[in-house]
Amino acid sequence: MKSAFDKIAAGLEDAIAYADGDRSRGREANVDVRAIREANNMTQAAFAETFRLKIGTVRDWEQGRRQPDAGSVTLLRMIRADPKAVTKIIAKSDLGSHIHD
Repeated sequence: MKSAFDKIAAGLEDAIAYADGDRSRGREANVDVRAIREANNMTQAAFAETFRLKIGTVRDWEQGRRQPDAGSVTLLRMIRADPKAVTKIIAKSDLGSHIHD
C-alpha cells in the first residue's frame, strides 16, 4: 500500500509531466466555453438562456475570471457533444432556475 507521501509525489510527477505536454498523465478539467458557444453560432446571451446558465457566469468563464466546476464541465462537454439532445433534456425537465458554478 502506498503511503500518503508516495501518493502526493506520484501526483506531483503526473502534474509536472502534464505541464510539460504529456497528456496521458492527467485529466483536463477545463473546457473552451467560447469555442463551444461559437460552434453553436450563439451569442453569450443566447447560450446562457438556452442552457439555463447565468450570462455573468458564461462571461466569467470565457474571460478566464472563473473556471467551471465539475458539474458545469460535464454539462459543457455534453453541449459540445450533442447540443440538440441537451436542449431536449432541458425542455423535458422543465428547469425554472439557472445553473451556475
